[in-house]
Amino acid sequence: MYSNCLSLLRPLIMGGALMFSIASHATVADIKPGTPFTPLQPDREQAVTTQQIMNNLLRGHYESRRLDDQLSSRIFDLYIEDLDSTRSYLLASDIKDFEQYRLQFDDSLMRGDTNFAFRMYNQLQQRMAERLSFVLNELKNNAASYQFTNNERLELDREKAPWATSTAELDDLWRKRLKNALLSLLMSGKERPAALELLEKRYQNQLNRLYQSKSEDAYQTIMNSVTRAFDPHTQYFSPRSSENFNINMSLSLQGIGAVLQSEDEYTKVVRLVPAGPAEKARNLKPGDKIVGVGQNPDGEITDVIGWRLDEVVDLIRGPKGTTVRLEIQPSDGNTGETRIVSIIRDEVKLEEQSAQKSIITVKDNGTEKRIGVIDIPTFYIDFQGRMENRPDYKSTTRDVERLIKELRTEGIDGLVIDLRNNGGGSLEEAISLTGLFIPEGPVVQVRSARGSIEVLQDEDPTVWYDGPMAVLVNRLSASASEIFAGAIQDYGRGIIIGGQTFGKGTVQSLRPLRNGQLKITQAKFYRVSGESTQHQGVIPDILFPSLFDKDKIGESALEEAMPWDTIRPAQFSASRQIRDVVGKLREEHQNRVKNDPDFVYLREQKVLIEEMRKQTSVSLNEAEREQERKTNEARRLTLENDRRKAKGMPLLDKMEDEDNSEEADPESRKQNKEDDALLVESGHILLDMTRATATRQASR
Repeated sequence: MYSNCLSLLRPLIMGGALMFSIASHATVADIKPGTPFTPLQPDREQAVTTQQIMNNLLRGHYESRRLDDQLSSRIFDLYIEDLDSTRSYLLASDIKDFEQYRLQFDDSLMRGDTNFAFRMYNQLQQRMAERLSFVLNELKNNAASYQFTNNERLELDREKAPWATSTAELDDLWRKRLKNALLSLLMSGKERPAALELLEKRYQNQLNRLYQSKSEDAYQTIMNSVTRAFDPHTQYFSPRSSENFNINMSLSLQGIGAVLQSEDEYTKVVRLVPAGPAEKARNLKPGDKIVGVGQNPDGEITDVIGWRLDEVVDLIRGPKGTTVRLEIQPSDGNTGETRIVSIIRDEVKLEEQSAQKSIITVKDNGTEKRIGVIDIPTFYIDFQGRMENRPDYKSTTRDVERLIKELRTEGIDGLVIDLRNNGGGSLEEAISLTGLFIPEGPVVQVRSARGSIEVLQDEDPTVWYDGPMAVLVNRLSASASEIFAGAIQDYGRGIIIGGQTFGKGTVQSLRPLRNGQLKITQAKFYRVSGESTQHQGVIPDILFPSLFDKDKIGESALEEAMPWDTIRPAQFSASRQIRDVVGKLREEHQNRVKNDPDFVYLREQKVLIEEMRKQTSVSLNEAEREQERKTNEARRLTLENDRRKAKGMPLLDKMEDEDNSEEADPESRKQNKEDDALLVESGHILLDMTRATATRQASR
């Protein structure tokens, strides 16, 4: 039951984001500033749907919640956040007026009444129209004469900023936002007239889209604030969203292989699909913001800031073999500067997502050891092929069985299972894959909303590989990956290496509604040790430096994420061999990487990126901004050249040379496994473990 559910819902389970595909809306004539805004109203169908949603949430959600004043207050806060997360539109007087509704959500929702929530939404729409009108007037009358010599700064992190008390205060904020947008375009090489024209189109398009809003848009925003109060993966899909979600599930659409979500006025990359076009291109990463989309190698870039997610995705998708160009704001910068990346559209093929093997050579005390590596991008299974009893149907477990046989024939001294960036997939495959390395026994526990616990077992006593083993993970290893890594760690079967995993330990199902669908959290995963994988994920025995921002990526970064907890352990037999020597292994690892060029580079790069993330404001002085950019580029270049010098590699004149080279960042890419510093160090740790356990056994 759960394996089928997880395989079907994989895009939901891993990212909490959805990639829609909807035909572009028909454009309307430019709506001029000052045009009256027509308030949106709920309809009867939505009232009935609201009651259905509330009944499902209160009776079927994993966490039993009472719809009382406390929950009403939380829904209110989340709704305000969803309406204006950057506190750039609403006034303090609006928030004061809305306070009368703080404790009304509980009673009103049970009646299916969303009238006051629509009133709040309409007030936001009115304020947005005012802001966009102000910017368009500013562009027309003043922006051409903007000077970038004053010592002004724009605060970018406004999540906890005080609400503006006057229109004049918002005018000043939006003047700075406009000035920042113009300066970013100028520093990206645009001439001022072209930059002003682009900005006018951007804000005019946002105003046009505002006036295209429908009752369904308001209703989905309202209900997702309600569902988010339960947990971040419980979500309402309107009829339009449901239709396009179902299309997405067919896996027949062609695009770039990225899961996207809206964040404020931007489209943000949540994760890359394994073996998809974006991952192959190696020029896009989670956290990047897409600000423009162009067709073909030389097509004009269309600015998409402020666009709906479905419209942006519609621009990105296209025929197989064609090129899409994305203008992005990189996730590791905060100056607003952009770069353009090109990706060739394609379908994600199952065979390209299959497990792959390689052998790396590790020098150990003067001898060369061969370490087998099996890279598993996702947990996959051809359900149709299995149902039809095809002898060659593909699955993760079947492929890994074959690869283990081949590696043993070729001769290896240890095995690394590489689960970096593996977002999960079939639960059934996670269980059967675990069974290749342990005798029969429990692998994972599933607790239902009613409290019943099902222990899911590997029932095959055959052990396909019993030699030294490591599992390499990172922040993007999630769900089924965490189940496998957690079981290997609990049994003491192998050592877990890398970064703390994502922490996605819940199960969702889709339920039909009068209007649309509800994705609801109905169960929770627990390791055989009794620990949940939720929120905390799997913590490796030996941690590597990670460049992922835990405040932005991972379950713990999501508001209202369900907590980590424990249940009673399952009955299983664990080895203590690794646990007894892990302290020694950590010490040997630290000594080895203290001066290793790649690890020094990773550590120093992490420090640089964290420093940049702490900069929550940006200068509007062009000279100061340019100096900041040059300083950051110089620091990056110094770090890279220090690494290259230590490894005897040619030095770079500028960072663009590194971006175009065949070298890859070992934290986020797995381009050349022989040169992957994290894999090589994993091999060293594996050999250390072999020696340490053998010595301990001999001393007994």
